[in-house]
Amino acid sequence: MTKSANKGTLSRWLLSGEWQSHRVQAAVAVIAIALGVALGFAIHLINAAAFSEFSAAARSLSGQSDLEVRSPQATFDESIYPVLVQRDNVELANPVLELDVAIPGSSQERKDGTLKILGLDIFRASLMAPDLIGIPGEDKLFDILADDAIFLSPAAMEWLGVKQGDPLPLRVGTQTITLRIAGSLTRARAGQRIGVMDIGAAQWRFHRIGQLSRIELKLAPGIDRVAFKTALEQELEPRGQYLITETADQETRVANMSRAYRVNLNMLAMVALFTGTFLVFSTQALSVVRRRHQFALLRVLGLTRRQLLTQVLFEGGALGAVGSLAGLALGYATAATALHYFGGDLGGGFFTGVKPTVYFDPLAAAVFFILGLGITLLGSAAPAWEAATAKPAQALKSGSEDVALSKLATPWPGLLCLASGALFTQLPPIFDLPVFGYLAVAQLLTGGIVLMPRFAALVFSAVSSAVDNRTSGTAGATPALTTLALARLANAPNQAAIALGGVLASFTLMVAMAIMVASFRVSVDDWLKHILPADIYLRTAMGGDTRGVTPDEMKALAAIPGIARADFFRSSKLTLDPDRPSIALIARPIDMTDPGNTLPMTGEAIAPALLPKDAIPIWVSEAMVDLYDYTPGKQVALPIADPAPSFVVAGVWRDYGRQFGAVQMQLADYQRLTGDRLVNDAALWLENGITPEQVIAPMRRLPFGDALEFSEPGQIRALSLNIFDRSFAVTYLLEGVAVIIGLLGVAASFSAQAFARTKEFGMLRHIGMTRRQVLGMLAVEGCLLTALGAVLGFVLGWCISLILVFIVNPQSFHWTMQLSLPWKGLLGVALVLMASAAMTALASGRHAVSGNAIRAVREDW
Repeated sequence: MTKSANKGTLSRWLLSGEWQSHRVQAAVAVIAIALGVALGFAIHLINAAAFSEFSAAARSLSGQSDLEVRSPQATFDESIYPVLVQRDNVELANPVLELDVAIPGSSQERKDGTLKILGLDIFRASLMAPDLIGIPGEDKLFDILADDAIFLSPAAMEWLGVKQGDPLPLRVGTQTITLRIAGSLTRARAGQRIGVMDIGAAQWRFHRIGQLSRIELKLAPGIDRVAFKTALEQELEPRGQYLITETADQETRVANMSRAYRVNLNMLAMVALFTGTFLVFSTQALSVVRRRHQFALLRVLGLTRRQLLTQVLFEGGALGAVGSLAGLALGYATAATALHYFGGDLGGGFFTGVKPTVYFDPLAAAVFFILGLGITLLGSAAPAWEAATAKPAQALKSGSEDVALSKLATPWPGLLCLASGALFTQLPPIFDLPVFGYLAVAQLLTGGIVLMPRFAALVFSAVSSAVDNRTSGTAGATPALTTLALARLANAPNQAAIALGGVLASFTLMVAMAIMVASFRVSVDDWLKHILPADIYLRTAMGGDTRGVTPDEMKALAAIPGIARADFFRSSKLTLDPDRPSIALIARPIDMTDPGNTLPMTGEAIAPALLPKDAIPIWVSEAMVDLYDYTPGKQVALPIADPAPSFVVAGVWRDYGRQFGAVQMQLADYQRLTGDRLVNDAALWLENGITPEQVIAPMRRLPFGDALEFSEPGQIRALSLNIFDRSFAVTYLLEGVAVIIGLLGVAASFSAQAFARTKEFGMLRHIGMTRRQVLGMLAVEGCLLTALGAVLGFVLGWCISLILVFIVNPQSFHWTMQLSLPWKGLLGVALVLMASAAMTALASGRHAVSGNAIRAVREDW
């Protein structure tokens, strides 16, 4: 008992003594781990809260249904409804018309938003989804059936700034209808912006007579859901194209919508934690080197290797435990603040219209705590092993510090990491996620850092030799401080490599992400230039299911003086797979002889002469190739009519606006197959000498002119790039955190090394160097080390950016891009890093050289 207590006392003394003597180094390591854990935990909590609330809101719209009958298109004919009502084993069938309706108004938020409106059979919905039944006024009970009444959720009322009894204008095509707010949906979920009205009134008001969005089925008790679903699919197949889904299918679809974005954010959050690994390693390695004599003396006095190994790991684990706990608290506070002020969207646009609340997740907290603790133990493993295996007699000798780190110069682990990283780049995604791409990034970065000691030795030895040769030929050509700094770096490369570890990791990842974001931004800008060739673009609303321009209105627009050409577009949604989000179908005029004049093609399109006879061509986005195997030349069926017509994929085009797939076809083919004559948008080319204002003014004077919105290509490009920058705001934040952690690592490393080199500075002072010269030498060392780290960071970051651009992004989001290097920004960051390193080295060295020179070397007497 006494022996165990003595060991515990010794362990606490060693830990407290180290932390009290080097508070800055310990604090920096704790901060690095805390930031990494906090970012990862916060992003997880925000995504989990937003996803949970979004899924719950989606489920609330289906109520207690067991199955849903839908169509691949947005709506279908209601003639199938009596068949389902009368079918055996169906206890209740609830028809629903669901529309996203545009809101006219001057408010930018309302202008770019839509209100989800549900048309319900109130009597059936009261049994299936009672939370969706509005509460009318006491003297107006029949408002639930009125053709001009709508019930809004509290969140919708707050968003629109209205109250019960107010009028509510809504956009239907180019016309505006006005409904009366008859009451509130008091049991709607917080943040859920919806409206409910009678289904017959909704069909009439929104020009959807005889149309339904879905039919919700509640089965009789004891019925096997799977068997019923299979039988119903077979029964409905001769009647048309229908999709029968379960609630779980809807949740899967919601998860698939945002999965790639959520996973990529989590991976970016791990960057800070990954950088913290090298910072912990450098802190622990320098601590072991600094206390090498102390550990050797303890070994001589009887401390075993196992006890010493446990002690160093315990010190690292203590750093990890404190940092992880602080990170969990900071992450929870960050998530709560972000959800309160900004919502759960994080820039991706997937979770709009919900108001999530953060909940503490014990399991996730345990995972992130173990992750933070494991990272610190991993970073402490190599220093702990070196401390335990060092021979006491050799370790007691002065000047053996760099020998302690000699194992770092072994190149084989680093080469193995690089080779495995190259292998991972050739492997396919797992469940549509670039798992091996992320592993390749980690292996490449680890391999580059492991090879740092060998590379630093080669570079600084070569530079030192070149300087010596130059000095011998020309007396006094090289300043003495530079010569001393190079000699130090060339002859103690392992300690130099430790100082570089954290900054190299952070700078490399910053370079890689900066190149990836710049490549994406430049590609999006070029793509916008290609798809926006017209002079003016008009639309009736930003989005929604009720927008449209009639053929007569199209003729009136095309007849405006000054318009040389008018192309009209029709866009809609199709569901090809119940487990995936809907794809976009765009019908427009396309240049058949050269589709590249209209679409940003990724390769050669199939010429019309090479298409099969009577084939209807379509052009698909890159996502359609990855997700649905729509390769050029393949015959496919699209459910835009009954029966589904057959098409031939004539080419692939690049689309950065629709991640889940898009198909374009000739507007004439679409109208011939569907009979739909409405269009959503128009592109207008002007005659020479005509300005946009000269054309927009007479269009606004048309009877439907107030419903039109006009934009010029420059305005659309600026708005799109602004949305792009907002989407990547979290990425920029994570980049900045990684750089801050790298700078903290530089500060901790230089501070620890300066303290460990007190005797060296004392000796230099004995041979005539002044304090200023010693500090100057440290500044030169800092600049040289950071310059080498920046060069290696550029090279390694460029290699990692190739993986991000050409592997991770295509496998995650199903689009390709061109590589673009933001040289100015990267050079600016490199210069800031060099200046920061020099100032850090100066600040760290002031304390080390402030003492008495004789006292500094007394241990060697």
